[in-house]
This record gives sequence, C-alpha cells and structure tokens, in this order.
Amino acid sequence: MTSPTPTGRAATPRPDDIRLVVVDLDGTLLDGGGEMPGETVATIRALRERGVAFAPASGRQHATIARLFSEVENGLVVIAENGAYVTRDGAEVSSHTLDLDWSRSVIERTRHLESRGVDLGVVLCGRSSAWIERTDEVFLAEVERYYARLSTTDDLTHVDDEVLKLAVHDFGDPTALTGPDLAAFCAPQQVVVSGHHWVDVMGVGVHKGLAVRDLQRALGITAAQTMAFGDYLNDLEMLGAAEHSYAMANAHPTVLRAARHVAPANTEDGVLRTLREIFDL
Repeated sequence: MTSPTPTGRAATPRPDDIRLVVVDLDGTLLDGGGEMPGETVATIRALRERGVAFAPASGRQHATIARLFSEVENGLVVIAENGAYVTRDGAEVSSHTLDLDWSRSVIERTRHLESRGVDLGVVLCGRSSAWIERTDEVFLAEVERYYARLSTTDDLTHVDDEVLKLAVHDFGDPTALTGPDLAAFCAPQQVVVSGHHWVDVMGVGVHKGLAVRDLQRALGITAAQTMAFGDYLNDLEMLGAAEHSYAMANAHPTVLRAARHVAPANTEDGVLRTLREIFDL
C-alpha cells in the first residue's frame, strides 16, 4: 500500500513503474473549449519512448477519438463508447454489445419520455456508424462534437447494426427524470449519467473500468502499473482499475473523493502538467 502524503493522498507514482496512462477527454484532457492542449502529441510521443502506452478513454465514438489523435495513430490505444469498444493500433481488443431487439425497446421508452415533455435525442452507437433520427440544428450541434461517423434514419428502431451503446441527450437535467427512468427500465443493464446532459445505456458491467482491465490483460500489465485521469461519474470504475488514480481539480465531488490524487483542472492543462512533472518530460 502506498504511503500517504501530508495531504492524506497516496504517494506520487514512480515513473519507472508505469506502463499505461488512461485519460478521459471532456473535462479532463481537453481544455475548457473542448480542444486538445498543444503539447499533447509531444507528451504522448515522449511517453512512448519510455515504454508507456497512452489511452484516451471517452464516451465518444472510436472514429472521433482516432481522428483527434491522428498524429499518433500508430500504436494508439483507444477506449471508446465508455468502455464498450477497445482497440490497440486499430485492432480490436474487446467489444461489448447490446441485444438489438432490446435496444429497440429502450428507444421506444425514450419516446415515452418525450411524450411526457422531456426534450431529448437518442444516438444509437453502432459498430459501423452512429445513428440518429432527430436532425434539428440544436441536436446536431451536440451530436457532431462526439460522432465523426454519423448516419441519419427515419426510424432508429429500423437500424440493423451491432449496438455498442445508446446515448441519450437530455436538454434539461438528466438526473431529474431521464436517468432514473432509464435506470429502472433497463435494469440490470448499465445506465450512467456520462455528462451534464448525457445518459449512456450499456451492457451489464460495461464501463471504462472493464475496458481498462481488458487492456491490462492485453498488455500484460497490472493496476499498479496504470495511471488514470478523470472528472465525471462515468470515470469512477476507470479510476478504480488504476492504482494511481487522479481526479481533476474541477471534478465531480464523488470523483474527487474516489481518486487517490488531485491534478490541476483541465482548464490549466492538468493532465499534461502532471505527466510532465512525474516523468520529468
């Protein structure tokens, strides 16, 4: 067990012990405008020179994450769809899909919520593409931030694709009705509030933590050799899968309590500052 620091947190990890760095994107690595800090690519390359894999982990689509990190795509590890799809250098490490007929029943449930006055839109996150039926500019502006490969359809229940995740955007507060309603309807499947307006529906036990463990097995490493950075509730299991867990200073209070360390806020380049300090880059 690592010894506590004067602040009560765990001791700083030794760089020679680390083989994997897992980093959430929105609210963690990306800045306040949703952009990647300028030194990110150089930092990833420097880590690789030391034998350390860098893995972006996000609720975003795989194609979107791969595009964001295109300059370092060779050898890139990606945790996409909140852990439902993991790749290494473009090859699948693991995937966890939902039953298609059951997914259609969840879509029908969201229509019931809409009939009760909830302003929402649904993304069916398939292996071949993300699918939407709502196409107004306000919803598209939200969806296109996260889904580079996007298709439209007149009816989501007619889509024939392997379903990795269902993402529901609630323009109000998703914790008020949408999240609890879907959690009750979908049980025992995994339902998590993944952002200030997003609710994700995934398979039982599917989350970023499962993806990290899948990746650790593929790389032949342990939790003790893993660092993880996150800020929101869908990062909790991921932080739990890494012995060296970091909550951003701007993180949700539950995440701050769960992590062993606190990094500066994403608006202060907290991830890169922490990595540069620990690895003396």
